[in-house]
Amino acid sequence: MLKPLINMKQKKPNKKTRSEDVGDFLTLAKVFEAKEQLNDVVHQTPFKTSETFNQCTGQQVYLKMENQQKTGAFKVRGASFKVSQLTEEEAACGVIAASAGNHAQGVALAASKRGIPAQIFMPEATPQAKVQATQAYGAKTVLTGESFQEAYAAAMEEQKRCGATFIHPFDDVDVMAGQATVAVEMLQEQPDLDTIVVPIGGGGLIAGIAYAAKQLKPDIKVVGVQSERAPSTFNSYYKCGPKKLNSVSTIADGIAVKQHGTKTFHYIRKYVDAIVTVDEQQIADSIMKLLEREKTLVEGAGATALAAVLAQKPALAGKKCGVVVSGGNMDVSRLPHVQQLATTKRMVMV
Repeated sequence: MLKPLINMKQKKPNKKTRSEDVGDFLTLAKVFEAKEQLNDVVHQTPFKTSETFNQCTGQQVYLKMENQQKTGAFKVRGASFKVSQLTEEEAACGVIAASAGNHAQGVALAASKRGIPAQIFMPEATPQAKVQATQAYGAKTVLTGESFQEAYAAAMEEQKRCGATFIHPFDDVDVMAGQATVAVEMLQEQPDLDTIVVPIGGGGLIAGIAYAAKQLKPDIKVVGVQSERAPSTFNSYYKCGPKKLNSVSTIADGIAVKQHGTKTFHYIRKYVDAIVTVDEQQIADSIMKLLEREKTLVEGAGATALAAVLAQKPALAGKKCGVVVSGGNMDVSRLPHVQQLATTKRMVMV
């Protein structure tokens, strides 16, 4: 049974604090509205500790297994809440989205449940597993461009032509509120966490988690993790490099974003305590360790936060650390490459 960190009945929004009445800002009321809306839609995923990772790091490490979420990733939370908030007029126009893969499946599932046609633009290198899963939920897919940014530009052009309602994968307050429910669940189950570690792509997940976590437990530390091959948010946060990247190429394709969101960065700058980066070998090693030790397959983006914890980055010092394993939609044909990268890291360490 979950520990009662918060009294949901006391905090639950009333008619005067519904999302359409509070403006284009995150509020705790909006987060709890999302939690209530999603109770019967998404899984409350396992939040478990691992003796292997505890011993490796000297911390109590808890894994939030969003790779076991519906559609295989946390993205279904934000997409489902956003689609639930559409007016009948907006829904009647159909929906359109751009995605590196996981948001696509979330939008496709949410749209199918509401009977809305969906069209999703995805980068050409999107793993086939993600493309096929999106199509299986009934959405039309279009593959275009090197990264999310090119897919996004193509989706916006099509949106202007067809008039469909655009569902942004991260730079949207309702989407962030849906993702914030991850933090609510983590802190309900382990209210004595001192750190939450979150992967960053466009920033929707960490923006939502950081906002909600700091409202519920102001002294908690929130740390973001990016691939060193896609560090746009890291660069902006520390003012140490380009905010918009020319190219991104990483095994963590789910967070291969050339430019972070504007709305998301507002919350990141205000509520996130630190951002670190990890390299390809560290991500690959994390994927393999989760497969070998926990018998669970995760994608590159899903292993990124744990990679930082295993690398014992100084920003992650603490006693009880919650790690978001954000997704599990790995294209298994890529496993030999991942294994080779991980082996290279282990050989270097020896």
